[in-house]
Amino acid sequence: MATLAQSVKNYSKFIGFILKYYNTDIFKKVSDEATANTAAEQAAPASEDEYNKPEELVEDLKKLGPTFVKLGQLLSTRPDFLPDDYLEALATLQDDVESIPYADIEKIVESELGVRMSAAFASFDTEPLASASIGQVHKAVLRSGREVAVKIQRPGIRKKFLEDLSSLKEMTALAVKHSKTARKYSIDSILDEMQHILLNELDYIREAQSLQIIGENLQKFRLLLVPAPVMDYTTSRVLTMDFVDGKKVTKITPYERMEHNYGPVVDDFVKAYLKQVIVDGFAHADPHPGNVNITRDHKIALMDMGMVARFSPLMQDKLMALVLAIGMKNGDEITDTLLDISKYNPAQADLDAFRKKVNRLAMDAQSTSANDLQMGKLIMKMTRIAADEEIKIAPEINILGKILLNMDQIVAVLKPDYNLQQAIKDYAGKMMQAKLRQELLPENILSNLVELKKLGKHLPERLNKITENLARNEFSMKIEAIDEKRFTDGFQKVANRITLGLIITGMIIGAAMMMRIPTRFTILGYPGIAMIFFLAAAVSSLLLAYNIIFSDENFKKKKK
Repeated sequence: MATLAQSVKNYSKFIGFILKYYNTDIFKKVSDEATANTAAEQAAPASEDEYNKPEELVEDLKKLGPTFVKLGQLLSTRPDFLPDDYLEALATLQDDVESIPYADIEKIVESELGVRMSAAFASFDTEPLASASIGQVHKAVLRSGREVAVKIQRPGIRKKFLEDLSSLKEMTALAVKHSKTARKYSIDSILDEMQHILLNELDYIREAQSLQIIGENLQKFRLLLVPAPVMDYTTSRVLTMDFVDGKKVTKITPYERMEHNYGPVVDDFVKAYLKQVIVDGFAHADPHPGNVNITRDHKIALMDMGMVARFSPLMQDKLMALVLAIGMKNGDEITDTLLDISKYNPAQADLDAFRKKVNRLAMDAQSTSANDLQMGKLIMKMTRIAADEEIKIAPEINILGKILLNMDQIVAVLKPDYNLQQAIKDYAGKMMQAKLRQELLPENILSNLVELKKLGKHLPERLNKITENLARNEFSMKIEAIDEKRFTDGFQKVANRITLGLIITGMIIGAAMMMRIPTRFTILGYPGIAMIFFLAAAVSSLLLAYNIIFSDENFKKKKK
């Protein structure tokens, strides 16, 4: 928890930031949409003296500190919340911070590993390879001769994050309580998501495990490289992994692109990410150009696994259907898939408008060449449309959009004429085969058998309960329909008729059994009581038949 002085400082920084941007495009767009202003009001240009430059927003977030840099990176996945130019600026947001002095680095490493630097490493470069808000990376060589990169967490960074988050939570709680806009865009949920991501990024053991899992999942892609962690030299604040000798993908020159064919490399890169999302359900969620390197032997290296995403088996199937529908530019299929995994109130959401706008996007995409189809931007636009029509898209869609948006940028650098649409179509069959093989794994079969056993165990009990309720006329259903009363009245009629039919059947069976019992009271020479039951059953049957044939028809005519 932050001290009073620290809280006041945090509040003053954040309030100053809000006051500066309150009347600019960034907040005006959100406020206008939330209060349903007219189109003319929403289209009104900002005055020249307003701070409406995305680049300036990026710089201000950097000045606020690492917590706000991470917040900006997270907001880059919310097209329902920000205009396109701000999204693009925030997607490239990287923090430029001063490096940690080597003396501090040495103290942290020795404290975390429990040994002197000279005992753990044959050499350790004093100058960092990279310096970011959370950690700093140094090249080193283990005593075994293995070249490694060592990432060291900044001293006090966890405390700093927790203090900033504590202040932000208090302010967002007030905003949600008093602001319709804040409630509509669930800024408290955004902050909760951010806190979860940040705490995961601060745990280097978790990142090392992510490196292991993704490395194993992608080992069949020969042109892809995921540095393996050295677990014996890894703690929650120090991460040691294989050193990758390469450079950022954004530093590839046109000459290098002409000299080397990066088509197969891009192919592996695209298929690897589709596999992570759709088959594995465990994906590197932040493949921005700064986290993707090209090695000297022309392989793609995936760096920084601090941010990963998990997808349930059901969500994997839905995302595969969505990606294929976008590839086929099928607007109706895209709409159906999005609605299937979204939350909305039918009374508030305009589903027809949503379908119309998505179909329009799909038609626009049809006039776009396959090479120019940017699936990431397309998904982001669909997410914004959904927000406008009061439809809450599943968070996994935003994650997929961010992954594809970053993929588009990397593909554009390495292979500008790459046909992403065709690559998805070609790989679709293999993804489906992989999913089927996954479902046939012993553990998945066992899980299905357990579910089948549970169904078999409870099915007789549930059927018995349903029939009992029907017999007692106590069967109830909760439905949403145009005429619920008519539907439930019809169901009541069915239950009543089933009950009456059972009574008639009982009377007939009872009468047949009584025919064998001699009695003085007879009708037409037959036992009298048995004949009375037969006659009652016959009359009841005729009345029931009349009711079914004539009364129901009249009921239909009246309704018409």
